[in-house]
Amino acid sequence: NLNTAVFSEYPNILMIAEESTAWPGVTKPVFDGGLGFNFKWNMGWMNDMLRYMSMDPYFRKDNHNLLTFSMMYAFSENYILPLSHDEVVHGKCSLIEKMSGLYGQKFDSLRAFFMYKMAHPGKKLLFMGGEIAQFIEWRYYEQLEWHLLEIDKHRQFQSFMKELNHFYKDNKPFWEIEDSWDGFEWINADDRDRSVISFVRRGKKKTDEIVVICNFTPVEYNDYVVGVPRSGTYAPVLTSDSLEFGGSGRKIKPISAKKKGQNSMRYTITLDIPPMSAIYLKRIQPKTSKERKDL
Repeated sequence: NLNTAVFSEYPNILMIAEESTAWPGVTKPVFDGGLGFNFKWNMGWMNDMLRYMSMDPYFRKDNHNLLTFSMMYAFSENYILPLSHDEVVHGKCSLIEKMSGLYGQKFDSLRAFFMYKMAHPGKKLLFMGGEIAQFIEWRYYEQLEWHLLEIDKHRQFQSFMKELNHFYKDNKPFWEIEDSWDGFEWINADDRDRSVISFVRRGKKKTDEIVVICNFTPVEYNDYVVGVPRSGTYAPVLTSDSLEFGGSGRKIKPISAKKKGQNSMRYTITLDIPPMSAIYLKRIQPKTSKERKDL
C-alpha cells in the first residue's frame, strides 16, 4: 500500500484524498480494510451547498435536502469541507459570484454560508481569493485582486473572515468532536418553508456548547422560536449581520430560555433572525443555584 509506505518514511505528513465516489473506508486504516488516508474531501457537501447557495431563495424550500443531507454521512470518513481551486476557474465563477442576489445580497449570503461551513463537522479548506470576496475567477498568471480592499464591502468581508477564523480556533465545540454525534445535534433540520436550520455543536466538556442558527432567505423572521439544551440566558457571540462586517447591524440581546420543550430540546428561546444571516449563541454562565442544577 502506497500510503503505508509513505507513512513509514514520513510519519508526520497528511495524506488527503480528492475522491468523488462513495468508495468506502478511504480514511480508515489499511489494517482495517481501508485505504489509509488521513482525510477525504467531502465533494458531496461542496456540490450540494454551491448548488443551494446559487439558487434563488424562493426555490430553496423545495431543495432543503441539499442543506441537510451531508449530516447523513458526516461521520463515515474523516472529511475536509473543500471550497477549492477547481470551483473558481473555467467559467464556474468565484465564490461571491456564485451567490444568489444583487451585489449586497451576495456578501450577506457568503457570510452566512461561511458561518454555516465553520460550524459543520469537518476540517475546512478555502482557496485564496475567497477571503476577500474576489469577483473574478482565480488566474494562475496574476496575483489576487488586493486592490478590492480599498472598497468597504471587501475590506469588511476580510475582517469578517479574520474574526471567523479566530472564533473557530478559540472554540473547541467546532473541532473537538468531529467523528460522532456526540459533537453535533440537530435542533431543527426541517424548517424548509423558511429555509432555516439550527443545531448545537459540543466539545468534550459537557458545558462547551454553541447554538447555531442559519437563515438562508432574504426575509427577517420575528419571534422565531428555537430549542436550546439548557436553562439560562443565551447571548450572541458572533453574527454575520454585524455592521462591522457589512451587515445591517440588527441587535440581538441576551435571551432567557423558557422551560418549554421543542424538538429534542428541553428549553426554548425566542428571537428575531436577520435576513440571510447566521448566528452563534452561547449560554452565559449560570449565577443561581437553580441554573447550576441544569448543568
